[in-house]
Amino acid sequence: MRITLKHIALVIVGVTFATASAQQKQTDTDKKVETLLTKMTLEEKVGQMTQITLDVIGKGKDRYSSFEPLTLDPAEMKKALGDYHIGSVLNTANNRALTTKKWFEIISEIQKTSIQLNAHKIPVIYGVDEIHGATYTAGATMFPQQIAQAAARNPQLVEKGAAITAYETRASNIPWNFGPVLDLGMDPRFSRMWESFGEDPYLASVLGVAMINGLEGKDNNIGNPEKVAASLKHFLGYHATASGKDRTPSYISEDALREYHLPAFKAAIDAGAHTIMINSGIINGVPVHANYTILTKLLKEELGFKGLVVTDWADIENLHRRDRVAATDKEAVMLAINAGIDMSMVPYKYEVFCDNLIQLVKEGKVKQERIDDAVRRILKVKYALNLFDKPNTNPKDYPEFGSKEFEKASYDMAAEAITLLKNEGNILPLKKTTKVLITGPNANSMRTLNGAWTYSWQGEKVEEFAGQYNTILEAVQNEIGKANVTYVPGVSYKMDGHYYDEFADKMDEAIVAAKNSDVILLCLGENTYTEKPGDLNDLYLSELQTELAKKLSATGKPIVLILNEGRPRIISRFEQQMNAIVQTYLPGNFGGDALADILFGDVNPSGKLPYTYPRFPNATISYIHKPSEEQKKAEGVYNYEADYNPQFLFGDGLSYTTFGYSNLTIDKTQLKKGNNLKVSVTVTNTGKVTGKEVVHLFTSDVYASSVTPDVKRLRRFEKIELKPGESKTVWFEITPADLSYIGRDGKTILETGEFEVMVEHLKASFTLIE
Repeated sequence: MRITLKHIALVIVGVTFATASAQQKQTDTDKKVETLLTKMTLEEKVGQMTQITLDVIGKGKDRYSSFEPLTLDPAEMKKALGDYHIGSVLNTANNRALTTKKWFEIISEIQKTSIQLNAHKIPVIYGVDEIHGATYTAGATMFPQQIAQAAARNPQLVEKGAAITAYETRASNIPWNFGPVLDLGMDPRFSRMWESFGEDPYLASVLGVAMINGLEGKDNNIGNPEKVAASLKHFLGYHATASGKDRTPSYISEDALREYHLPAFKAAIDAGAHTIMINSGIINGVPVHANYTILTKLLKEELGFKGLVVTDWADIENLHRRDRVAATDKEAVMLAINAGIDMSMVPYKYEVFCDNLIQLVKEGKVKQERIDDAVRRILKVKYALNLFDKPNTNPKDYPEFGSKEFEKASYDMAAEAITLLKNEGNILPLKKTTKVLITGPNANSMRTLNGAWTYSWQGEKVEEFAGQYNTILEAVQNEIGKANVTYVPGVSYKMDGHYYDEFADKMDEAIVAAKNSDVILLCLGENTYTEKPGDLNDLYLSELQTELAKKLSATGKPIVLILNEGRPRIISRFEQQMNAIVQTYLPGNFGGDALADILFGDVNPSGKLPYTYPRFPNATISYIHKPSEEQKKAEGVYNYEADYNPQFLFGDGLSYTTFGYSNLTIDKTQLKKGNNLKVSVTVTNTGKVTGKEVVHLFTSDVYASSVTPDVKRLRRFEKIELKPGESKTVWFEITPADLSYIGRDGKTILETGEFEVMVEHLKASFTLIE
């Protein structure tokens, strides 16, 4: 088609009209919100700021659980939604996934009751943690967890998966998703590392924006019945605890907070995300839920966040009961609301929150303006979701729910995420005539493939809902036939420091079975966990699994170690005896199928580590570190172990083909401040099979004046596919922001001087000048 001036004019007119229409819609919404605010009583406003969990209004012995099958309690509904004007409900009941039909029935009844009892017909906003698919809906499409999505390095797949999650969440009559997780996963000890996009701020920023675009749409039109309101979490610095354990204190300097932890949140806020959830922990002695500087000065004023700020689970009462910065529940409410919290995820004792907040306003300890600001933000999200006009979405309007197309998207993500870390003698891919022994506690478990937040909080109910999918064992049997596969569980987790003990010790049986096999597929890792239940004291892989690996290696049979874990558990005690190592992370319901296709050559692996894999428990330094972490072992009398020595590096990941890098070029060796630098590199498939390669571009500031520069930082990446012998020139553009850093005062600094650009083993230098 020939592009004419007429076509261009029509496009400009269309864009202008769409922009004007959106602005008018926003103006109309603002007027509706302001009018509604003038009509609401203080009690009604405080109710809008309150969120309860579903069990509170379910029939049961108490507020903490419900009878099965789940039914709503009219008396409790009247009290919560009518007398207390509660504006939000979250979570499932009894920690169990529901069908779309049941979700529609339950939430429709909640909405009907809320609107009937509310003088202003204000609907409830319902929220659920849907972090890798519609996690609390039976039959929904479960994607790889975020850490695996980061390994895939494919923003298009991330956006597609998020769009499917939004679709299936709305099919469940739920409009609000508590995701994505934008915390920086720099500490392998942390129990929620797997919920993050890994240890790099740029990677987390790119994939976080992709997920927002999928959940909310690139236009952030969450009134679209196939989109949801996203909630960025957990603002800010949640994973950076000193102990490595969940909800324990962090000590983060101003420059580190802004340099590493803030970028992904800022990018997602700039992308238009509607809501945000707050860090449950403590930074520099101050609980974040009571931190006015972070919640108001930084988030709302500096970053310009106009959306809804919600607490995490019970975190206002935790200011009193756990963190002890408030002598009473009432003081805790005052601290949190004045700090900038808009909605309290109570989740049980809503009377305590509501009654105290009403009293605080009447006493002048919380200003009416603060209440109005909070409720204004809440109502705007409800209007944006079109809940006033259409409070429910019916599953019958979502025919693609759980479709084969959606399942393929999950498989594709898993296939691109799984990472080949070692392949001595090119043992992989295996021939389909190979006789294999499959052993290890993760070999025949759908639970471990998915991780927590899957059908239940800790993932312990996965087997109940995911029986139609294939474990690693079942997928390999499908791939090469049951006759070629011997399965022995091997060991359990019982010495892992956790409460899991799924089967009796069968280590000796596995050793015997190994003698009749050509190759051992050793499936090790972790059982499911999140939050406090996932805290640990020993980062080494458990003793029983380590013993199994050592005894199997003594048989002399080649071993393919298959890791299925949420964080990098240390394997240095037996890694050298493994012939190949494949990291699956938490690849979801189709992870077994994708792994089998990789092991036997149907798929060429292309995943890249999104974190640094440590070799020792006291050497958990990420790839983002200072030069002093790389001091070499001293000669002579001093033999200290101060070298940087990970088991595997950030970005590591092998292929069944090989790639050559050449012709790294920069368009100028002297770059003036304010200008961009263009970088190109040629990548060639030098092997014999088609493969996908992730091209990483790093920069290094050779010298800095305010703080010691990092050794290197990721600035761009692109995933490409090449046929054997094919070459491609990949172009990147570096901006001044990529060359700046945060100083000790928290301000951005851009200094002249020497910089380096690095791609693979290639390096080029340039000078930044005035």
